[in-house]
Amino acid sequence: MSLPATSRAWHLVARPKGWPRPEDFALREEPVAAPEKGRILVRNLYLSVDPYMRGRMNDVKSYTPPYQLDQPMEGGAVGVVVASAAEDFEPGDHVLHGLGWREYATVDARHAARVSPDLAPLSTYLGVLGMTGLTAYSGLLEVGRFREGDVVFVSGAAGAVGGVVGQLARLKGAGRVIGSAGSADKVRLLTEEYGFDAAFNYKDGPVGEQLAAAAPDGIDLYFDNVGGEHLEAAIDAFNVHGRSVICGMISRYNATEPTPAPRNLHLVIGKRLRLEGMLVSDHYGLQQKFVEEVSGWVRSGELVHRETVVAGVENAVDAFLGMLRGENTGKMIVSLGD
Repeated sequence: MSLPATSRAWHLVARPKGWPRPEDFALREEPVAAPEKGRILVRNLYLSVDPYMRGRMNDVKSYTPPYQLDQPMEGGAVGVVVASAAEDFEPGDHVLHGLGWREYATVDARHAARVSPDLAPLSTYLGVLGMTGLTAYSGLLEVGRFREGDVVFVSGAAGAVGGVVGQLARLKGAGRVIGSAGSADKVRLLTEEYGFDAAFNYKDGPVGEQLAAAAPDGIDLYFDNVGGEHLEAAIDAFNVHGRSVICGMISRYNATEPTPAPRNLHLVIGKRLRLEGMLVSDHYGLQQKFVEEVSGWVRSGELVHRETVVAGVENAVDAFLGMLRGENTGKMIVSLGD
C-alpha cells in the first residue's frame, strides 16, 4: 500500500503549572517515511492516556524521562504494521508499542510486541491485558502479598487499575473487598458488576468515616491510587501488619502547593505497617503468568472490564484531561479507527 505523506502527532509545547490546559499541547503534521532496517511503520489504532503521563510533563528527574517540548509525546499504543524492514514483522501484523499520541509511528522492532485480535480485542492490550492489568496483578499479589481472607480496600476503584485489583482480590479469595469512587454510578458499578462487597462515593463525606462504616473489622491491604485523605483513612483503618501498595497519588498530580502528608503516620509504628511504592516495570517477569491467568477470567466473564473510548486523534488531549478529572469508567482509550 502507498504510505501517507504526513501524520498528525501531539506535541507538548508548554509545561503545565497545575492542571494542564489545552493550549499546553499542539497537534502537528509530521512527514511519514518508509522504515529503515530494523524498524517498522505502524498505523496506530488505539492510544492509551494514563495518569503517569502528567508527571512526564514536568521537567523534573523521575523514574522516566520528561516529555521534551516541541516533540511528539509517547505512550502505549496498538496498531497495524503497514511497512516493515524488520525480519520478525510483516505488514498486517498487530503490535503493541510505546509511541502513542500520533497516527503513524516508526518503531524499533525490538520495542514492539505482536498481539492477536483473535485472543482478545486489540484495545484490551492497553488495559486489562496490558500495563494497567499487569500493574493490578503484580501490585496485589507481589507487592501487596495478598493472602486469602484479606480485607482489601481500593481507592480509585472504578479506574483502569483499581477495577481489576478489586476483582482479582475477589477471585483470589479476599474476605471482603471495598472500593471508593467519585460518583453514584461508579459505586453501583463496583458492587453490581465488579462484585465488590462494599463501595462508597468519596464526595459524600469524610473518607475515614465512610471507610470505617464499610470495614468495621478493619482492613489488611490497601491499594492506593489516590493518596491524600484516602491514605490517611487507610492508615486509621489498618489492622496490625497491614500492607499498602502505593501505586498512584492522582489527588496531588496537579497540585501547585505542597500537599500535607497523612497526619497519622505515627500509627505505622504501633500497627507495624508496610507502605511500599511500586512501578510496573519492576514486575515484567510476571507478564506470561499474568496474561495466561487473567485472559482466562476475561474470556469466561469472571473478570469484567470497562473502557471509555474517545474517537479521533484530535480528541486525545480531551481524553487525557477527562481521565485526570475522573470522567472515565475503566480504561480511557483513544480510538483512531479500523
